[in-house]
Amino acid sequence: MTDNLQVGRILDGPQTKHEQLRDLIAAEAIPGKMIPSERELMGRYQVSRATVRKAIDSLVAEGLLRRIQGKGTFAVTPRVGSHLHLASFTQDMLRRGFRPSTRVVGVELVEPPGSVARKLLMGPGERAWNLTRVRLADARPLAVEIGWYPDAIFPELGQHELSGSLYELFANTYRRVIDKADQTLWGEAAQGARAHMLDAPVNTPLLVFERISRSGRIPVECVVSYYRGDMYQVHMSLDSSQPVSEH
Repeated sequence: MTDNLQVGRILDGPQTKHEQLRDLIAAEAIPGKMIPSERELMGRYQVSRATVRKAIDSLVAEGLLRRIQGKGTFAVTPRVGSHLHLASFTQDMLRRGFRPSTRVVGVELVEPPGSVARKLLMGPGERAWNLTRVRLADARPLAVEIGWYPDAIFPELGQHELSGSLYELFANTYRRVIDKADQTLWGEAAQGARAHMLDAPVNTPLLVFERISRSGRIPVECVVSYYRGDMYQVHMSLDSSQPVSEH
């Protein structure tokens, strides 16, 4: 990016100098490439260090640049955007123009933890399929999913091809259409095996979703998905006419 950055003029006018510089940097940002140093930007555009820092700070806040300690400031790939809605990962990525793929890490039939069993309304001794998968968008690891699926509802699930859309498999093979879900979101930092599966540096921010999905009134899925926060963002529409739940 250093060689390709346009040499433009920063002028006095209605647009502030740091906004003009921000636009020049953003227009030539190449993901993975380092931008020029603060000193080089100051000399090239005849602006103050404060102007340069304000321009870079705004791009970092927008997720277009990332500072790496001891190395410099780099342009990053824009995040995959998603609106909260009920769809499988495969459906979601195809809708957004990405090529989805899945790497199955493991599947086994075991008795689930008590917290999962309660969410799936399972009785003592009942077993569920525990499925771990890495979800990729255009061949880049985007999320790790750890899901639980009752064996009583999905017998022999482990014998099926599990690298595609589970929701399509459930609908076509088990006649279970996912039509409702409750979802909770929180943040974590990538650690250990999870960071490795996501090909992410340790402490990369993660967006974590827990989804309890139902077919009719029956809970059929408890899945926790760990999305790379530096590659994925969520859009929500808020309506003041909707009642607010009190907790």
